[in-house]
Amino acid sequence: MPRHPVFVLPALLLFSAMPLVATETVPADLKLFLLIGQSNMAGRGRVEAEDRAPHPRVWVLNRDLAWVPAVDPLHFDKPERIGTGLGKTFGAVIAEANPGQAIGLIPAAFGGSALDEWAPGSPHYVNALARAREARKHGQLAGILWHQGESDRAPDKVATYAARFQSFIAQLRTDLDAPEVPVIVGEIGRFCPNEGPVNAAIRELPGLVPQCALVSSEGLPGRPEEPEVLHFESPGFRELGRRYAAAWLTLKARAH
Repeated sequence: MPRHPVFVLPALLLFSAMPLVATETVPADLKLFLLIGQSNMAGRGRVEAEDRAPHPRVWVLNRDLAWVPAVDPLHFDKPERIGTGLGKTFGAVIAEANPGQAIGLIPAAFGGSALDEWAPGSPHYVNALARAREARKHGQLAGILWHQGESDRAPDKVATYAARFQSFIAQLRTDLDAPEVPVIVGEIGRFCPNEGPVNAAIRELPGLVPQCALVSSEGLPGRPEEPEVLHFESPGFRELGRRYAAAWLTLKARAH
């Protein structure tokens, strides 16, 4: 059987050419969500017992393009650092709000990535696009979840952040053939050094991007043991997942 070419980021095989599980075990009508951004989307919280308990209707597309029950860690960008994130809780809340509907999570975030590293044609962009297209064989894309900004806190990057994101997300929607798919963006942690300017830029995005909603990080604690506190603690990640879910549900309700 011929193998198809794949894109590879340094030191990380992001996906292989063929799924590893039988497709008949996976629901055919998944409600799909693409998870992109940097480390706080990928998840850096301590994995606790509740993070390893799957919801019966929440699936995740793993690094081998296999659909498996969603448990943390969902991502695989930096195996030595991955942990609990917001995605699993998000999926569970959406599943409970949609009885009988199966949810499919598409993890494609990469820790440490700046917004420019998500430009169309970049390895991160190409990988996310390829994974989303593979996932759509099993359902419909229902949302894009974005959490990023810690790597764009420098004044020169903040000044153009909103415009660059607007261009990026417009092209991604075009390439996904999903021009009106909801986009949920979240503030970086209020505990991050010099978070104010980039969070102000992130708060502008719903006014610039159609079908876009904002998630606040107010009150969510960071990991105090970090030399530079950048990541949420596990309870904060779970609450962030609930807030992303609430934002998506509100956005969908307004559209009807």
